[in-house]
Amino acid sequence: MKKYLFSIIVPSYNRSDEVVDLIHSFNTQTFSHECFEVLLVDDGSTDNTATTVDKLIKSSSFRIRFFRRDHEGPGPARNYGMSQAEGDYFLFIDSDCIADPKWLDQLSVAIEAEKPDAFGGPDSVLNSFTPLQKAIDFAMTSFLTTGGMRGHSKKKLAKFYPRSFNMGIHHKIYETMGGMGTLRHGQDLEFSRRIVASGANVISIPKAIVYHKRRTSLLKFFRQIFNWGVARINLTLIDSAILEPLHFIPTIGTIGYLVILILSPVHPYIFYFWLFGSALVFGLLTVIFFSSLNRYKDLRAAMLAPIVSLIQIFAYGFGFSIGFWKRVIRKNKEYTGFVKKYYQ
Repeated sequence: MKKYLFSIIVPSYNRSDEVVDLIHSFNTQTFSHECFEVLLVDDGSTDNTATTVDKLIKSSSFRIRFFRRDHEGPGPARNYGMSQAEGDYFLFIDSDCIADPKWLDQLSVAIEAEKPDAFGGPDSVLNSFTPLQKAIDFAMTSFLTTGGMRGHSKKKLAKFYPRSFNMGIHHKIYETMGGMGTLRHGQDLEFSRRIVASGANVISIPKAIVYHKRRTSLLKFFRQIFNWGVARINLTLIDSAILEPLHFIPTIGTIGYLVILILSPVHPYIFYFWLFGSALVFGLLTVIFFSSLNRYKDLRAAMLAPIVSLIQIFAYGFGFSIGFWKRVIRKNKEYTGFVKKYYQ
């Protein structure tokens, strides 16, 4: 029998301010504080994370363990956390998240009822988040965009794979299958894919919610989604089953729209086809606007949601296309997309 039910593993890189909010959300958990521990794995931060965590350790009502390591990426950081964890279940949450007060309670109820080997939950936003953060949340969670792929909808468009912003595994999964890979982006998806492929019992727990702050500018969001498009190609070269037909849609839409736009002066029929496609896009963006307005009751978030959704589609499509060109066509050994100052 392990010492704790849950070991919460948090990799962090220059996120001292976000760690404060995250730890505070653990202090407000309705679940017994004696039944979980938190492992903060610092991935070579150059800010005041160590000083901040030292103060948090002294003021928190649960066990916090802090580890400092060289900057290797989130995968190795999480693996080190798993190697040190003392809980039955290892939970992963990102440093830019806030756990709902009933997060651990909801997880424990589902675990007791279904005895899963691995599981994942959704991410959402708080009312206090900025309009841009709400717009990004809509783009990432709505069925109109990618919500059907990430466990936010009962009608899933692709297979459900738990992601590291809100994910858990039984300790035996780590002991028998090992940990995450070293990819900067998508190492959690590859890990989930291995778990699912092994025949493990993997479930979605919709009521176990975390609140995700996400990127704080449109440029940062573009860079993030571009890197995810690249990561899909990198992951596919590791495990071809990770690529599903649905993942081609942003690329086909992006390239197709640009090609038709360029060729539209050549012939009236092509122009009419582009005009028809533009009308469909405008209609979808209008639906996104009103759907976002209904969800958040925030006009600024609703106005940003169509813009963010377009950026999401084009950024992923460009990243996917360039990753395919460099890794598949050109046979380059490595390409990760944006790297310089990515985490700043």
